[in-house]
Amino acid sequence: MQGRRALLLLTAIAALSGAPTSAAAQSDAAATQAYLQADFRLVQRAGTHIPVGESAIQGVLGGARTSCPLAGGGSPQDSESTGMSNEVIGAMVTGAIHTDLASIRQFIAATASLRWSNGGLTRAVAAYVRKLRTMASLTQPQLCSDVRAWAASGFHAVPPAAVAFQQRFISDWVALGELPAALARYESGEERSLARRAEHYESQLTEFEARAVETYSRIMNALELLP
Repeated sequence: MQGRRALLLLTAIAALSGAPTSAAAQSDAAATQAYLQADFRLVQRAGTHIPVGESAIQGVLGGARTSCPLAGGGSPQDSESTGMSNEVIGAMVTGAIHTDLASIRQFIAATASLRWSNGGLTRAVAAYVRKLRTMASLTQPQLCSDVRAWAASGFHAVPPAAVAFQQRFISDWVALGELPAALARYESGEERSLARRAEHYESQLTEFEARAVETYSRIMNALELLP
């Protein structure tokens, strides 16, 4: 009788100790599924939206060529010129992002509250979501006005609003599409397939970003800015 009671006690303890683990596993699986679905929707939309993004970036180039050509002529190459170079990148990125802010906001809404038993993964996703939120909130800078104002100061003072933009942009600049490595341990077979499909669109976005480097160089040349 005593042995049977001990066996029942051990069984009860095992059940109780296993319950949190099972609940955590279910929570991890649900969070993983929600994140992967949101990420796929984001990069799929961004991938099919590339021509619109490219048009927006070409608009930044066109603005530099027609509204303020050579505005940075004679500018030095120093920390302030690096900031202005960062603003050129920021104008390109925000211009492209602003063509479809709804998709980014939908991703943020779907993922901002996700939690995993793996604290590192939770923090990685939270940091990515925070950066995307900043990117979506940034107003496209007035590039021509900022370069002209810098030139008017004898290239000694970048406008405060431009400095604020440059700092926020560089600290939180992030590409669309993020699949933390730690997610893999929680993925089912179907979710791994979804992650691979997302990577297809991420590759297209990477190629788009590579093409944008040439446009960046053309904008810098149009403004006569040094990085």
